[in-house]
Amino acid sequence: MKAKKLMAAVLATVLAVGMTACGEESGSNGGGQKITNVSYDPTRELYAEYNEAFVKHYKEETGKDVEVIQSHGGSGKQARSVVEGADADVVTLALEHDITMIEEAGMIEPGWINEFDLDSSPYTSTIVFLVRKGNPKNLTDWDSLTADGVDVITPDPKSSGGAMWNFLAAWQYIKEKSGNNETEMKDFMRKLYGNVSVMDSGARGATTTFVENGHGDVLIAWENEAINTLKEYPDDYEMITPSISILAQPSVAIVDENAKKDGVEELCKDYLNYLYTDEAQEIIAKNGYRPSNQEILNKYGDKFDLNVKLCTIQDFGGWNQAYDDFFADGKIFDEIYTK
Repeated sequence: MKAKKLMAAVLATVLAVGMTACGEESGSNGGGQKITNVSYDPTRELYAEYNEAFVKHYKEETGKDVEVIQSHGGSGKQARSVVEGADADVVTLALEHDITMIEEAGMIEPGWINEFDLDSSPYTSTIVFLVRKGNPKNLTDWDSLTADGVDVITPDPKSSGGAMWNFLAAWQYIKEKSGNNETEMKDFMRKLYGNVSVMDSGARGATTTFVENGHGDVLIAWENEAINTLKEYPDDYEMITPSISILAQPSVAIVDENAKKDGVEELCKDYLNYLYTDEAQEIIAKNGYRPSNQEILNKYGDKFDLNVKLCTIQDFGGWNQAYDDFFADGKIFDEIYTK
């Protein structure tokens, strides 16, 4: 029954996105503009609701119809697909580095991170653990996940932005605990990833593996994925916030080359700017993401642990440095995982 319920939810999400892209607005478009938002896995529900709100807002403000077509997948894979020619007028990806990849291909103009407020990050999240009800393995912090017999589910950092955030949060934990002892840190990460039984290509696939397919004792997850799973299955799961996590900052940008070609530059600006409005920030909170608007975030203090100790990507020298140190071919992730 649970599997059927989850499949129904996924189908409803797909239908919702389809209606936003091609539903009534599309049918009466009369030559209205169309944009494509290439996003990452766990934002399906968020953008299904947001797109509907934006289409209504845009019609009220301009009298014009607009269609929003949505695409989802592992963040790194999505970025590569845009570079390889996938249609995208805007991207809303899991981390800055994935957008930098598109910038380096010449498709996004330099300085994109300053085009929108707060480093073009209209919402944030963090990394938590999702465990089965009762927490039978008594998993309380990152070191719990290295114990013998613990089955961990997390996506692959080679294709998933969320997986990179997962890795860095765990690394920061052992860095502080070990006093920055690199040998101890790498040993810890080998034990942790040695316990990973399934490594999906994206965060939503990992959630499906844990929730629908019943694999694993713990899912290392985006906070929003855990919150939405608890909402769907309140009697089956618990969320554990580790002692140290990371401020995960998904990024948004206009794919300038495509937006200019499609003649939708101003529409794309309106679409991404609207994410910062009060209405959109409420939708963001409803879908388990942390609003960038501090006042609205504080309203949801019962949903989000606002006291958790969070490192930031700046603790790793920024995303370019972090990627080169940890996730580039042959670097720390490859070193610890191949061993």
